Amino acid sequence: MSVSGKKILIAVSGGIAAYKVHFLIRDFIKQGAEVQVIITPDAEHFVTKLSLATLSKKPVYSDFYDVNGTWNSHVELALWADVMVVAPCTANTLSKMIHGMCDNLVIATYMSAKCPVFIAPAMDLDMYAHPSTKRNLELAESYGHIIVPAENGELASGLIGQGRMAEPATILKVVNNYFSDHTIEKSLQGRTVLITAGPTYEAIDPVRFIGNHSSGKMGFSLAEEAAKRGAKVILISGPSSQVLTDKRIELHKVTSAKEMLAKVFEFYDRIDIGIASAAVADYAPKDVAKEKIKKNDENLTIELVKNPDILKTMGEKKTHQFLVGFALETQNEEENAKGKLEKKNLDMIVLNSLRDEGAGFKNDTNKIKIFTKTEKREFDLKSKDDVAKDILNFVESQLLK
Repeated sequence: MSVSGKKILIAVSGGIAAYKVHFLIRDFIKQGAEVQVIITPDAEHFVTKLSLATLSKKPVYSDFYDVNGTWNSHVELALWADVMVVAPCTANTLSKMIHGMCDNLVIATYMSAKCPVFIAPAMDLDMYAHPSTKRNLELAESYGHIIVPAENGELASGLIGQGRMAEPATILKVVNNYFSDHTIEKSLQGRTVLITAGPTYEAIDPVRFIGNHSSGKMGFSLAEEAAKRGAKVILISGPSSQVLTDKRIELHKVTSAKEMLAKVFEFYDRIDIGIASAAVADYAPKDVAKEKIKKNDENLTIELVKNPDILKTMGEKKTHQFLVGFALETQNEEENAKGKLEKKNLDMIVLNSLRDEGAGFKNDTNKIKIFTKTEKREFDLKSKDDVAKDILNFVESQLLK
């Protein structure tokens, strides 16, 4: 694990999202990190020192002096840390950090820190969208800090929009990526990798569509891993709720198969590796209703026409690209995957079977087999992040031949 043995200083400010910090501390500890927590005075309205100290196995500090008069040195805290994570970071704490308003232990520690600083903002919808917040986040990035953007969802006010603190798993992943990025061999440096991800939605009328259960998790994991290895990554995604943590990835959002095809071939001539992990709808309605179809009849007949085969087209137009396809099968899995490898002119194909528990759509895990024209490799059930490593390791081994 990337954070194993690292010293993580978590600074908690006074927002309702502070409850999530318990899970973040637990996750860092489980991965072998040492965690020290400091909190602002207002944070004590939302979390207790006892719960945070129990999880972190260290005393939690909120003031410069303990009740017995012992000085809590902000300088020592700052110098101790390998990274500082401010989560949640309220609008008030963000403003104090950026403009040097040093009136509590958290800000004094932050201003003494020489380590990387990660900021996970959390505030209500309009506060997050306010020009002053946007400006402060831009300034934070200009200072070299790493922003873990707020996510969309229901907020404490009842409004729905961007402002929720990123989930602990996302913050953990960003910190892990930071350490990985500074240690991992840049084995794909100088390569351009194009990845398709997620489903496509084919419109029936303005409110309905034909689609599938693909979440995009596998494609997004591949994109993150390729970026860590130094590749220039172009990610073309159908509708997906997945969030990228690496800002170097060039993300293009599409909806339909035809849109995905057009976007792929904007870049195809310039790429070195193409990985088609998207679950593209095979068929689309022949005619799309301009108005919502009313529920008048007992039956509704929709004529479907075949969508363009994006992967087959990539294979037909392949010149120098190393092309990877995916096959999700329910029967005759290996035979069907090998047939697809041949028919679509692929260099390798990744097979997952819906018969394997934990594999396929929506899961955080996957179990794969990889085929080339001459090789077969089987892998155990793993997280999709680890599966992405296996796939890219195999791609790299083929490129070296």
